[in-house]
Amino acid sequence: MAILDAQAIRLGLVAKDKADALRQCGEVLVDIGAATPEYAAAMLEREESVSTYVGEGVAIPHGTNESRVHIERAAIAFLQFPDGVDWDGNDVRVCVAIASRSEDHIGILSSLAEVLMDPESAATLRAPGSAQEVIDLLTTTEEEVS
Repeated sequence: MAILDAQAIRLGLVAKDKADALRQCGEVLVDIGAATPEYAAAMLEREESVSTYVGEGVAIPHGTNESRVHIERAAIAFLQFPDGVDWDGNDVRVCVAIASRSEDHIGILSSLAEVLMDPESAATLRAPGSAQEVIDLLTTTEEEVS
C-alpha cells in the first residue's frame, strides 16, 4: 500500500477548532490501519508542545517520538478544511497527518515543500478538485526521483 492512498484523502471537512481537526486527523490514520488510537491521542499531545503549522495554510500533525510504537505502518493522511481552522492565529486549510517510524514519508514531505513554494500549486493543494489531484501533487517529485 502506498504511503499516500486515496482512502486517506478527505476533502470538504469541517472542524470547530484545532483540537477537532487533530482528532479527525488521528481518526483517519486509525481508520486506514496506519496507527492505533493511542497514536491519535499523541497527536494532540505533540501539538501542545510544538505547533505543526508550516505555512501556506498547511499543518503537518504527527505524534510524539514516544508514540511511534503505536504506528502500524507508514502512511500520510490528507484532510482539507475549506472554511479553515484557527491554528493558534493561523488559518489552516489542509492537514497532512503523518504516521511513520522511519523516513518513509520524507519523499512526500519533500514534494509538499516544493508545492508550498509555488503559490499556484499551493492554492491548488488547499482546494483540490479530487483525491487524485492531491496524489498527483504530492507524489510527482518522489516518482521522478525513483
